[in-house]
Amino acid sequence: MQWACLLLPRLALDVVLRTRPDPQHPLVLLSGPATRRIVHAANDAARALGLRSGQPWATAQAIADDFERVELDPAAVEHARELLAHWAYGYSSQVTLAFAHAVVLEIGRSRKLFGDWHTLEPQWRRELQAMGFTHRLVAAPNPWAAHAFARVRDGLAADADVLHAHLARVPVERAGLPVDAVRTLQRMGLRDLGAVLAQPRAALGRRCGDALLRQLDRLCGHVDEPLLCHRPAEGFRARIELGHEVESSQALLFPLRRLTADLAAYLRARDGGVARFVLVLEHDRHATSEVPVGLLAPERDATMLFELARGRLEQARLPAPVIGFELHADALPPFVPDRRDLFDPRPQHGLPWPQLRERLRAKLGDESVLTLESRADHRPERAWHAYSARDASPTPHLLPTPGGSRPGWLLRKPQPLRHGVARVLSGPERIESGWWDGGDVRRDYYLIETARGQLAWVFCDAGRRDGLMVHGWFA
Repeated sequence: MQWACLLLPRLALDVVLRTRPDPQHPLVLLSGPATRRIVHAANDAARALGLRSGQPWATAQAIADDFERVELDPAAVEHARELLAHWAYGYSSQVTLAFAHAVVLEIGRSRKLFGDWHTLEPQWRRELQAMGFTHRLVAAPNPWAAHAFARVRDGLAADADVLHAHLARVPVERAGLPVDAVRTLQRMGLRDLGAVLAQPRAALGRRCGDALLRQLDRLCGHVDEPLLCHRPAEGFRARIELGHEVESSQALLFPLRRLTADLAAYLRARDGGVARFVLVLEHDRHATSEVPVGLLAPERDATMLFELARGRLEQARLPAPVIGFELHADALPPFVPDRRDLFDPRPQHGLPWPQLRERLRAKLGDESVLTLESRADHRPERAWHAYSARDASPTPHLLPTPGGSRPGWLLRKPQPLRHGVARVLSGPERIESGWWDGGDVRRDYYLIETARGQLAWVFCDAGRRDGLMVHGWFA
């Protein structure tokens, strides 16, 4: 088993249902010209009402009226298939979209990394189910046989020694043969590949053409033709058509969760992260509005991306009802996981500092979460600087080398010492600096214990012992 086929039997319907909070509500897809509208696909609830694929639109309206109708969007269907190709790229470097309604990938070289087929198959099914795609999974020695088997049954895994036995049971209309050749074979009474392969090759070529013989050779593995491989795009773009006007940001959380989950799947496949993405909100009679989501470090966890986007979206003001929702991510730097201890002492529900910082920024805003930076200045009030994530670091991280300890709480403005000094614990430490910028200071600093038992960092003018000013407190 060298190739796997992911067949998507109802991809067009899944593209719509995975964006709906209630996929059990009756829904149909419509296609065709305006004069001959037909039901392209119907979900289980709609089929229970009697609606079927291929029905004229007028017939469907006569049968039932309590169902949702959505126009078929071929571009969205193809975009979903490309998303699944991105996902498959995380398991194989050879992924192709050359087969209709399917994603085919080579797995022979991935076994040492991800395990054999019996390990991969259940893992893939869990991930595809979480993404909201109905699927069939099969494995075979070559991609053409894998695609043919997936059109017949689900879960088949055929090795080279049983390939011909399984091919013999494939109906000719499901084998990917040329359409004209299928009609000719059916008129000859040949219903499956076993009967076709039993015929003389020269006779089949004369009656059905060389295209049939080439396809039979592909299915049997007699030829190894190259396939055009898929390569992930450098940026991520996804869009959800809401189908109705949404006035509350809370109603956008379900499509937001789906978009961020798709982004996370794409990032995992390319082994990267995202540093910034934009939520684009479409309105009917108003210009589109954007909600940027910036991160201080690349991230790719689906839950984390959703929480950050949710915080930004809840702060945004919607100028008009939303009818469409997009997510754009172009800044995709490499992702470097955080180093963790083997025996992590962090509580189970605790958050590491980088994730907590990002959530606080998303909830409170960029200006409410500041970064402290040391500066090369001995004056305590100028030895540090606070800046937000929007601002670049104004100076290099140069640390002064103080001679004594520093308090954890530095007052913005020194205050007179109101209580007496019980004892002097250390000092004096003289700080004399700033003559070049007009902020000249000449101070003697002491670590004292006040009459109330507090530890304070006080100073006075150099050479004096009176007029003590409190500059900071120790915990």
